[in-house]
Amino acid sequence: MATRRSGKQQGRPPTARTTGAQRSRSTAQARRGPAASRRSRGAPAPVDRLVVGPVPPVARVAGGLLAVAGLVGVAAVFPGYLVVGGVQLSLAGGPLDVLVALVTPLVAVAVGVLTVLGRVPRFGLAYAGVTGGLAVGHLLIELYQGTTSTARPGVEVLAGDLVVTSSVVTGPGWVLGVVALGTTVLAGVLAVAAWGRTVMEDAGSLDPLRPALGGAAVLLGAVAVLCLALPAADVPDQLVTDPATGLVTVVTAEGPRALLERPGLALLGGLVLAAALLLTAVVSASLRPRLAAVGGLLAVAVAVLQAGLSGLRDAVHSPDLDWTLPGAGLLVVGLVAVGLTALAWRWQPGRPVDVDVDEDEDDAAERFLSR
Repeated sequence: MATRRSGKQQGRPPTARTTGAQRSRSTAQARRGPAASRRSRGAPAPVDRLVVGPVPPVARVAGGLLAVAGLVGVAAVFPGYLVVGGVQLSLAGGPLDVLVALVTPLVAVAVGVLTVLGRVPRFGLAYAGVTGGLAVGHLLIELYQGTTSTARPGVEVLAGDLVVTSSVVTGPGWVLGVVALGTTVLAGVLAVAAWGRTVMEDAGSLDPLRPALGGAAVLLGAVAVLCLALPAADVPDQLVTDPATGLVTVVTAEGPRALLERPGLALLGGLVLAAALLLTAVVSASLRPRLAAVGGLLAVAVAVLQAGLSGLRDAVHSPDLDWTLPGAGLLVVGLVAVGLTALAWRWQPGRPVDVDVDEDEDDAAERFLSR
């Protein structure tokens, strides 16, 4: 009678099978070489190393002018701003007013000092160039408010107060503010001139994100322009009830004029500001290296956030004003722009999965020999 032999008695002995698998793996490792044998799955992503060349003197001068503009802007907050219709206006009417007014100057001082030191020059040059382009529109609007706004008197919101520009007398704060804006424009011009002479590159880790970053920046810039076209704080409508008939009528009070409804230099400044905001939002995301894009986006974010905070300050400061939907939109867009800047700064590409084809073949061979 035939007896059934166990699996251990059939085929080659286990020792031979193991020796054959090990010999196959050793042959494959020898074929790959020592460099490939050191590879492993899930290797860390390469470091985005930054290369900075010699910083040209004009770049340091641009950073110095930006820092000076920031210091002058800080000094402009505390003296008298304007005297409109016999009302003394000041940018330092309270703690909230001071905090809002110091946002842009303090950031300019920090970025300017960093540029003068030459640590990350293109970051500071990008910030100075974008800020200088936006400052042109603000400068024209300030010149209108301090010099020619009495040609066509109207209701304006200046330094958080609702006033009628029947007469305007400039104060030291207004003069210092104009000097700060003019210095910022000059710093922007020098930053553009120094850009091509400044060497600063990285490995391009932000490149996969740039299309999405640029699209988001353009969208934020367009929404910001739409919000700027309307007052951030406005006079609310009043409901008047007729005592005889009981009929409720909505009475529209005259409020501040929108950005593009003002005449002369103010209209020109509004158009320049809107165009510069859209253009800089588009260009900033494409700047190289990564920190240059961060600098440009930071300048756009600070400008929009400053406008949103100013509208909130006006609504809180004056009992005659209400915060409008465009004003709230500016604040939201500014916060989102800050988040977009942080994303560009901290973005890390995904780790590449290093698949060792030869090792997978060895595993398959070992499984086949063990059958």
